[in-house]
Amino acid sequence: MVDNLFKNLPDTLDEEVFEDLLTGNNVRVERILSHGQTTPRGEWYDQEQHEWVILLKGGARIGYDNGREISLEAGDHVNIPAHCRHRVTWTDPQQVTVWLAVFYDPAN
Repeated sequence: MVDNLFKNLPDTLDEEVFEDLLTGNNVRVERILSHGQTTPRGEWYDQEQHEWVILLKGGARIGYDNGREISLEAGDHVNIPAHCRHRVTWTDPQQVTVWLAVFYDPAN
């Protein structure tokens, strides 16, 4: 079956949308849609798995608990090691931002 990551993108979102596209023994691929949403203040992602993420459309910023912040635009990708505390500090409020995240086991 063929599907498309850009099919049926909403014009606005009240909250982020997380959709698993593929799951396996030690890997999960997820599409994330954002439209101006951020991680709530004081909350951090601190995951058991590594996360490789690519921004396919839109723009975003990721902040780390050490104070570092990175900006992402379409085509940019980053690998976030397991237990590296991070949060989304900004997503484009003018368009839907499309992320593709690959979560994988640090032992592999």
